[in-house]
Amino acid sequence: MTASHHNRRTLLKAGLTGAGAVAGGLLLPGTATANPVPLIRGGRPVLTHGVQSGDVTTGSGIVWSRADRPSRLIVEISRDPSFRYARRVRGPVMSPETGGTGKVRVAGLLPGTEVHYRVTAESLDGRTCSEAVTGRFATAPVGRSDVRLVWSGDVAGQNWGINPERGGMTIYRAMADRRPDLFLHCGDTVYADAPLTETVALPGGRVWRNIVTPEKSKVAETLDEYRGQFAYNLLDDNLKRFTANVPAYVQWDDHEVVNNWYPGEILNDRPEYTEKRVDVLAARAFQAFHEWHPIDRRQAVDGRVYRNFRHGSRAEVFVLDMRTYKDANTADQTKPGRILGDRQARWLVDALDRSTATWKIVQADLPIGLTVPDGKGIEGVANGLPGAPGGRETELAWVLREISRRRVRNVVWLTADVHYTAAHHYSPDRASFTDFDPFWEFVSGPLNAGAFGPNTLDPTFGPEAVFVHAPPAANTSPADGFQHFGEVNIDGRSGALTVDLRDATGASLWSKTLQPQR
Repeated sequence: MTASHHNRRTLLKAGLTGAGAVAGGLLLPGTATANPVPLIRGGRPVLTHGVQSGDVTTGSGIVWSRADRPSRLIVEISRDPSFRYARRVRGPVMSPETGGTGKVRVAGLLPGTEVHYRVTAESLDGRTCSEAVTGRFATAPVGRSDVRLVWSGDVAGQNWGINPERGGMTIYRAMADRRPDLFLHCGDTVYADAPLTETVALPGGRVWRNIVTPEKSKVAETLDEYRGQFAYNLLDDNLKRFTANVPAYVQWDDHEVVNNWYPGEILNDRPEYTEKRVDVLAARAFQAFHEWHPIDRRQAVDGRVYRNFRHGSRAEVFVLDMRTYKDANTADQTKPGRILGDRQARWLVDALDRSTATWKIVQADLPIGLTVPDGKGIEGVANGLPGAPGGRETELAWVLREISRRRVRNVVWLTADVHYTAAHHYSPDRASFTDFDPFWEFVSGPLNAGAFGPNTLDPTFGPEAVFVHAPPAANTSPADGFQHFGEVNIDGRSGALTVDLRDATGASLWSKTLQPQR
């Protein structure tokens, strides 16, 4: 069977061919037009991309879905999967203004409770509704409850998309098998700057075959093209099953817009872009990002990505945005720089200081001590130079100093971004900057993208690579392994935190248990 036949069969299954293949929905290559058609069709509504939940609290959670035409999101909530005694919640109208997506915060729930939900799309005249799609999530507990979360990032990058011959993005099945309470998506949720081709040659005469859609055939520039990036990933059945059963806290990084972007950048060296202003692209990408993820914008001032969530007395998660407020990727590392921005840096320190959770888990979209270059400039935090903090390191030095000064204990950093997995221990005993307490940073990825690494460690904050699992060559295919996710388990009784760095099958490659400090 040819790759184009694979693509057509998959899209027919999803109901996304011909006139029904809308923006954010999908068109086949070779159809009459690559422009989105209106979300107007006859018959009953259809939910096209499954369901998602996220931003859960002790008494609520966001439920998300998407319809193929203007219709109202209806969510039924039940304590058991029979839905015998269900509560009905009317959500917003899913319309072209949101790319057909809709989400609603379902409130009035009990803490630490499994919630089953059933989603339908109701026609605007109330006469018909879609077939139901079901999902589940658990509200955040109170007290000393066990916690299990998984984290990773980097989806459909470097021309490695959904390959039906390999079962799609099977790492999501492996994560689901771990039955986590939460998923922390550490960014690069899509690769809007990385078009896909139908086939990729592999060593040994093998061939990787991608499902390809018009939006994934070029770099994203329009709002509908950005919407199509998120729609593409949800063609994968493994991902849809995962999002239906595991609530997420989602952040973004660079590839939701364009590689290594920063505010104010002009893409003069990128001929594939007609729109050269990154700020224009970022605004469109930001809208699509919020439309297609179960994120509650009302909880965040200025619609920001950074926010925090308590999960019982043992864990609180602090979601960062290390993209929106950063300064330029300059080669000059002598001046203080920004990666969080003053407002977010102060928010992080103050929120960590206020937290009474045993473990403060910082969900970061960039690692602290790994050098990530961008041409002659620096993309990440580390400037690659020994000695005192310089560039963006100065801002992180202030954060680490304040955490130490305020005696905030048990802070753990989780991240992805660099496409391999590693455990880094930072200590002032090995550092040129010594005004901070030792801490751990755990890196894990990619989910379904090219594998790279390892990157060079910057000595400023005294990191030690205690464990590294990286490929032998750059851009190693998912077919050859080196796809990763991480898992954190916190024992409710003792407070001990155990980290496992896992491969795409779910096998643990390395494990470490940390005891809480008082």
